[in-house]
Formats: sequence, structure tokens, C-alpha cells
Amino acid sequence: MMADSDFDKAEKLYQQEKYQQAKVLFESYLKSNPNNYKTIEYLGDIAGHQKKWDEAIKYYKILKTQFSKSADYWYKYGGALGMKAKSVNKFKALGMIDDVENAFLTAAKLDVNHIDSRWALVMLYIELPGIVGGSEVKAVKFSNELMELSKVDGYLSKGYIDEYFNRYKKAEVSYIKAHEIGNSKTTFQKLYNLYLNKFKDKAKATKLKEQFEK
Repeated sequence: MMADSDFDKAEKLYQQEKYQQAKVLFESYLKSNPNNYKTIEYLGDIAGHQKKWDEAIKYYKILKTQFSKSADYWYKYGGALGMKAKSVNKFKALGMIDDVENAFLTAAKLDVNHIDSRWALVMLYIELPGIVGGSEVKAVKFSNELMELSKVDGYLSKGYIDEYFNRYKKAEVSYIKAHEIGNSKTTFQKLYNLYLNKFKDKAKATKLKEQFEK
């Protein structure tokens, strides 16, 4: 009962974003409950919040090995690997790319409705140089899959691709469509940032903000 109480306390601390305090309790709980996979996931998530990528990779690797059919665990594992790749030197990062790509592709294959893994693949293929596997064609493929799952994510991903390649007019069209459907903080922010930072059109950005705040 004491142990269960520690888990509940840790969970509450996690929800309050008191990650270090939650971590201490989760680690203690895991010692007496080594097969509690929810605790392992929480510890992986905390490591991610704290940008401790090696630690996050370690926990997510346990989960994706134990639950090899879980798209979420493959996605989280790939995400932690990808963030570590961004934090190390380019030569070392190159050696990690295949594992990152494989993790996201596995997640997407395991769950045909998994939006996050498709977003990750769009971003991966756009940001990678062509010589190491980057490809707009591949990015567009997963953007199209997003469009089938969620119109908002589909239009946002198309806007993201066009914005990356400085096709701002095309990006604007996609972001407007996403905002018309979603009308969320995310869709607003994408369009607002495009007007403010790419078009350098403060008047248009301000008008959009006023409309959204109404």
C-alpha cells in the first residue's frame, strides 16, 4: 500500500510538472516493482523533459523491446534517438539516422492511424540532406497520409514543407486552410509566424491576431 501510494504521489507530481521530485519516487517504486512498465514510461518521459536523451533512450528501448507491437513506444524511442542525434556532432549523428528512421517507420506501420510518427517522418525527410536519405518526395508521401487522417495535420504538414523550401505563398494557402478547419492556437501560430517572420507583414499578422482573439 505504501508503494502504491508512492506511485500515486509520483503521478501527481508528474502532472504538476515537478519532474525531479516525481523521478525520485518513480525510481524508488521501480526498485520494488521492476516490471511496472507504466513507471518505466514515466521515467522515460521525465528524462525527455529534462533533455537527458541517453536515459530516455534506455527506458524507451526496454518498452519497445517488451512491447514490439506498440507504435507509441517505437515513436518515443525514435524521438529520443532523434533528439540525441541533434545534440551530438554531425559524424556521430549520421550513424544514428537509420535507427531513427526505422523507429518512426515501424511506428507508422504498426498503427495506420498514428499521426505523431507520420509528422516525425515528414520532418525527418525534409530536414535531412538528400545524401543521407532526405527526400521531399518521401515527406510528401507521409504528409498525404496525414491528410487522410486529419485535414488540419495534413494542411499543416504541407505548409511546413513549403515553408521549409521558402515557398511562402503556397505555405500560406495551406496554413489558412488548416486554420479555417482547426481555429486552434497551433494553427494560428503557424500562420501568424509566417506573416510576421517570412512575409515581414506586421499589419497582416496583427489583423490575424485580433481576429483570433475575438
